[in-house]
Amino acid sequence: MTAPRIGAVMWPMRSWPEAGEPWRRAEDLGFRHAWVYDHIAWRGTTPWYDAYTTLAAAAAVTSRVRIGTLVTSPNFRHPVPTAHAIKTIDHVSGGRLTVGVGAGGTRRASDAGILGGDWTPGERASRFAEWVELLDRLLTDPETSFEGEYYTAREVVQEPGCVQRPRVPFVIAGDGPRGMRLAARYGTGWVTSAHGEGDEPYGIVRSRLEALRAACDAEGRRVDDLVLLTGFNEEPWLESTGAFADLAGRYAELGITEIALHWPRPGSPFEADMKVFEAIAAEHGEAR
Repeated sequence: MTAPRIGAVMWPMRSWPEAGEPWRRAEDLGFRHAWVYDHIAWRGTTPWYDAYTTLAAAAAVTSRVRIGTLVTSPNFRHPVPTAHAIKTIDHVSGGRLTVGVGAGGTRRASDAGILGGDWTPGERASRFAEWVELLDRLLTDPETSFEGEYYTAREVVQEPGCVQRPRVPFVIAGDGPRGMRLAARYGTGWVTSAHGEGDEPYGIVRSRLEALRAACDAEGRRVDDLVLLTGFNEEPWLESTGAFADLAGRYAELGITEIALHWPRPGSPFEADMKVFEAIAAEHGEAR
């Protein structure tokens, strides 16, 4: 059993250059990856700066830590300009970008419906599937034309393409059958939280992993990076280094390979002792 690698979820709430310091600090602390949520506002929180612009800036002030979205939202992004931004950031970062993709939030206080329309769960899932398919083609094919139910692309040239080949890795967030099929088909990774109804967190993740493995078997491939996004239930991830080690060990037994911890944010549900956060990084990170 290999211990999960750890990453930090960053808060794009400060302007640059002040906002660059936590990204540099995340790298110095030894976090394997650093992520940002992709929203216009998050649960009503503003300011909330653009995820892709933030990642480009973060790439310029770091050199080792992998960076990415957790996750990109189809609520307000079209795959064509998104693919263009992805290629650019992959070059700026020297091939350190990972793109997380999800179906998009349903909360009006974040970004649901900001472009008009209220989609049913089925429509949201269908848009998500088409979005991922088109993004994959835009980042891998030399030229892409696509006529879908929701998205269109005409003679989009891919070159020079991504630094990472055949394209940047995708980690797909999807707890339902359609999302897991997308992860199995297009993802090098899958992301989940231990949040759900009807079971304790560990049991929720275990049952979801069983379903994911079945989806992978159906596609004839496997997903290697299993990302657990923490902080959405009562598990004491940042209570102490011992509490973190115990939880990380339990989830590693399930096959979780990556743990994403929120950077402590005072006055929020993600408030935590920064000294504990740094001690966890010192014990479990990759500092050089």
